[in-house]
Amino acid sequence: MTNGIFDSHAHYDDAAFDEDRSALLDELPSKGVVCVVNCASDMKSSLTSLELAHKYGCIYAACGVHPHEAQGANENFITALKELLKDERCVAIGEIGLDYHYDFSPREKQIEVFEKQLALAKETDMPVIVHDREAHEDTFNLLKKYRPKGVVHCFSGSAESAKEIVKLGMYIGLGGAVTFKNAKKPCEVAACVPGDRLLIETDCPYMTPVPHRGTRNDSSYIPLTAQKLAEIRGVTAQEIIDMTRENAKRLFSINL
Repeated sequence: MTNGIFDSHAHYDDAAFDEDRSALLDELPSKGVVCVVNCASDMKSSLTSLELAHKYGCIYAACGVHPHEAQGANENFITALKELLKDERCVAIGEIGLDYHYDFSPREKQIEVFEKQLALAKETDMPVIVHDREAHEDTFNLLKKYRPKGVVHCFSGSAESAKEIVKLGMYIGLGGAVTFKNAKKPCEVAACVPGDRLLIETDCPYMTPVPHRGTRNDSSYIPLTAQKLAEIRGVTAQEIIDMTRENAKRLFSINL
């Protein structure tokens, strides 16, 4: 069994965990999980993420407004978000970014809300957790403009674009998608990202790795992703776990 797992991106506030959340989170340490960053999608889930972080010692929170929820962000949301960032259990602004696949919020509104949060990240010196789906060019241009520290999670771009993100000083987050049958791009990214810029994640309850794809994901499945990354990079799964944990500790300023 691998130990010392740091899940850099989860959504344990999701309704998929309503029936057994407490039992599952209580058991994570016995499954080798030492830390989880629970990422919000709006102001309500930011509060819920903080509640989880205060209740469970292995959980920290990221607070922010996801592109899907950008349209619902009121004009005072940055002021409210800034207050949440003062909480000692909040380690990042997230999940923020752009999503041009679903377009649940108008693109101009997504960009506006993303920019405001990037500016806040620079003001507060907080890392960002970035969502980028089919919006690679606009996402990269905004990251280049603001130069935040942070991670592009569940990275779906090319190896070349990953290299450009790394040049900005950011990290690349990879999860269960690397285990999927047609995962050519994620595997190419996994092979090229410098070791000190790689994070491992679940994005649970989504993106469950093979052979459990299609079921609910949780942090105990990370060893499956680590094993695939290990095969790609020519190391052991435990080395991947150790490397990504140290990277996440450094990015989120967490001492374990």
